[in-house]
Amino acid sequence: MRVTKDEMHADLRRWAAPLSILPAMMTNRRMVAINNAVADRLLVGRDLKGLDCRTVEVPSSGGTHRIRTRVYRPADHDGPLPVLVYVHGGGYITGNPEMSGTFIKRFVGTRPCMVVAPAYRRAHDAAFPAGFDDCWDVLTWVRDNAEVLGSNDRAVAVGGHSAGGGLTAALSLKARDTGAVDIGFQMPLYPMIDDTQPDDPSREVQAPVWNTDANRAGWAAYLADLRRMGEAIPPYAAPARATDLSGLPPTITFVGTAEPFHLETVAYVEGLRAAGVEVAFREYEGCFHAFEASVPRADVSRDAQDFTYATFGEFHDRYLTG
Repeated sequence: MRVTKDEMHADLRRWAAPLSILPAMMTNRRMVAINNAVADRLLVGRDLKGLDCRTVEVPSSGGTHRIRTRVYRPADHDGPLPVLVYVHGGGYITGNPEMSGTFIKRFVGTRPCMVVAPAYRRAHDAAFPAGFDDCWDVLTWVRDNAEVLGSNDRAVAVGGHSAGGGLTAALSLKARDTGAVDIGFQMPLYPMIDDTQPDDPSREVQAPVWNTDANRAGWAAYLADLRRMGEAIPPYAAPARATDLSGLPPTITFVGTAEPFHLETVAYVEGLRAAGVEVAFREYEGCFHAFEASVPRADVSRDAQDFTYATFGEFHDRYLTG
């Protein structure tokens, strides 16, 4: 399906043409490498005004490397804080925690909390399970270092956009399966969870920001080692493959109807609800991927932003501090 300009939400149409160049960049490995190098040079270590910001190096569980992790907290707050482990997006192949500064600052501003954001390994550098393992190691490090961090000893929240949403869903699955971490609620926002989407003609979507072609490139990189070895794709790699969603934490998510992750997000929400999981969910008609971030001042984007942060505040009060 090629999403025409007339099929897009009226608030987003004027941005369709300039944002349509992004998917082609993501299918070019050299362009992805350039984008990562530039973003890292410009953003890594950049602090957010009004927040106490620091970098910690979290040891990997295998002892092979350290995971650069950003920690953000309100500058004017003393005492233990609840924690949100925030996982950045980027199709598993690009991005860093600092690029999500706008999201992070608003979460902290919505409710005083600490945000811990790992710079997990990107898939062109190391395929699954590398990025997932890095995020899990940071999540368990948060669990084990409440006194050092200045966090409270209650449940944590986990969230992320796009591929960060996919990793969020995967972390919640492992936390449920192992009982190792108490996750109060999760926010897999328009999550990248279904590796079969690019091979399903009925779900093809050609639209701005992220389309089926870019999705194919992202999954190919992330699952490269599994596919090369002919191994089955586990739910921790592609959470849409999970057959049992019972026992997962309360969930916040939204998605546009004009993006590749629309149907898989809807199916995930329906599966969660059928399993008895509380879900706060909205669909945005005619909206392409990451519309609320790429066109942040549009009215429909403001609605999605308000839904995200208002619901985050409600869940924070009920599941992290209540």
